[in-house]
Amino acid sequence: MPVGIFRVCLVVITAIINHPLLFPKENGTVPENVEEIIQKMKEREVSLRLEQLRLEQEIADQEAAQKVLENAAEVVEGSKEEKVRWDMWTALSMVIELWRQDFQEGNWQDTGGEEDDMAVLGKAFKGVSFPDKAVLASFYEKRILGTTGDVARMREMVEGFADDLLEALRSVCNRDADMEVEDCMGVGSMYENWRVRKPFVCDLIVPFAPPEPYCFRCQAWCSGDSSPPDEQGYGTIKVCRADEDVTGCICDKTKLGEDMLCLLHSQANTTRPSSEMEDLLCFKNTQYLDADQVMKWFQIAVTKAWNRISHKYECDLSFSLLDSPGALKIKFRSGKSIAFNLTPVVQYENSDVYFISHFPRSSLAADLPPSTRWFLTFAVYERRFIQLVSKTLPANACHVSCLQILSFVHGKQCSLTGPSGLSNYHLKTVMLHLLQARPSQDWAPEKLEARLQDMLKFLEKCLHEKKLYHFFIGNGKVPAELGFPFVFQRAEPLNLFRPFVLQRDVYRKTVDTFHEMLRNMSALINEYTVHIP
Repeated sequence: MPVGIFRVCLVVITAIINHPLLFPKENGTVPENVEEIIQKMKEREVSLRLEQLRLEQEIADQEAAQKVLENAAEVVEGSKEEKVRWDMWTALSMVIELWRQDFQEGNWQDTGGEEDDMAVLGKAFKGVSFPDKAVLASFYEKRILGTTGDVARMREMVEGFADDLLEALRSVCNRDADMEVEDCMGVGSMYENWRVRKPFVCDLIVPFAPPEPYCFRCQAWCSGDSSPPDEQGYGTIKVCRADEDVTGCICDKTKLGEDMLCLLHSQANTTRPSSEMEDLLCFKNTQYLDADQVMKWFQIAVTKAWNRISHKYECDLSFSLLDSPGALKIKFRSGKSIAFNLTPVVQYENSDVYFISHFPRSSLAADLPPSTRWFLTFAVYERRFIQLVSKTLPANACHVSCLQILSFVHGKQCSLTGPSGLSNYHLKTVMLHLLQARPSQDWAPEKLEARLQDMLKFLEKCLHEKKLYHFFIGNGKVPAELGFPFVFQRAEPLNLFRPFVLQRDVYRKTVDTFHEMLRNMSALINEYTVHIP
């Protein structure tokens, strides 16, 4: 028993003596092992961080390589597309060049005059019943001639009234400061004898000129550098002194000495103040004639002139349309009224081409052009061309009848389905092209049905191609008897259907209205032939 107790006590004493907390300075084994473990852990941490950085670098290198491959693929694809695009433009350039060569050789707009061409066209006519000669003749005699019998008397009355009004206008204007107004001229459908839809409206243009010593210097879009497509058909009018050099004198660019005098310009011909140019109806701070200022002046002058002569007439005169500043209406005490347009214009050089201040807008027109940009009208030459060609046609030729019937049916169709991009001017342009393309004997009265179908098929072709060229601009086959300015004959052809390319909704509406008109033509003609008011 004592021996066992002794052994237990010995073990306890030995354990107490060997405990590390009692003798820390003598026994440093455990702390040294801990520091070694910590150091190894730090080294391991550093190695892991290096491994992480290496892996991240490898991943970044792989992503960069992937991007390089993707960019290379995009470049290859882009080069293919660019090559295709370049090939397309090359082909387009070749087509344009071939067209220019054909045009220079005298191939004006394809009028579809040949029978082979007409056989290719007319897809919209399949399944459409077209009125025969007897129905067309009856319709024209009862409906067209029956409603246009008083046109000549109306023209005569309006012209007499307008002459009296302009004479009074000259008397109320200041000859030294105001514009000089010339005699009016009748243009358009009323004076070309194809107006069919009521109300009958006479279109009169009034040339005017600035007071002395000023003059107008007109520049059309085709007389200078190439103009953008939206400026074709327009021009500008600069107000200058009659003795002013168009290109400018050196005295305006160089400071002359006190002992030097310009022999062309005196000291009085200095730069005109802004107020003086505004008095000459120019746009603010410019020398260019402002169409809006011209119309304001013209309306005020017409009002003053009417106040002077109103006691002579038993009627009232008023401006009828806000969007057409020259639209006037004569109201009689009986309740009847007569409308006419009196629009100021500026003559282009010594020709019968005129810059018109305001032109009737159609649904094809986009935004309004600047007021310093004037539209050119060839209405006088169009009237002369029709009169000249009519002398070579058979008696009672059907060219005017075709235009009247087509204008009437198109107007009735638009009243049913809404307005379209086609106007009466487009229809007249089609007739002018066919008049020039077809021989005179083809316009005999008994060929009314065939020529009417020709106009419709030609119009269908133009709508399909979105191309209807202005008859005079770029047309080298204009008869020399008209004295048409050569500068417009050698100009680039003006496509009247160009807005169709930009306005797809208007184009689709126009095509749908045209096809609907073809389907309804027989019904419309029969209805208005039987039911004569």
